[in-house]
Amino acid sequence: MSLRAYQQAATRTENPREVEYRLFGQVTRALMEASQADESDIQTRIKALDWNRRVWSALATDCALPENTMTKELRASIISLSIWVGRHSSLVMRKEEDFEPLIEINRMIMQGLAGRAEAA
Repeated sequence: MSLRAYQQAATRTENPREVEYRLFGQVTRALMEASQADESDIQTRIKALDWNRRVWSALATDCALPENTMTKELRASIISLSIWVGRHSSLVMRKEEDFEPLIEINRMIMQGLAGRAEAA
């Protein structure tokens, strides 16, 4: 079985939480690699930061939808985190902050997603 066929089959059998967990795993891995990259490797750093920011922006957009079934408090927290991620990412791009807080937040989200998947 080719890698692409395997990926498509895996995607079809995953529930939404598992897809979100996998996405956070991939973007967090990219952030970790970027944090270890040479400071002159701007492309690696910016690609990882931009990808992470886009993931968080998509989450915030989803949380703003009236049909979202999460509690208002949880939705507001995710939107607030998304804003923080955007600001912190800009600081990391300017080398005024480091990657670790972004990585830690993503890991905490992954832990929450893993717990919810087990409960379901």
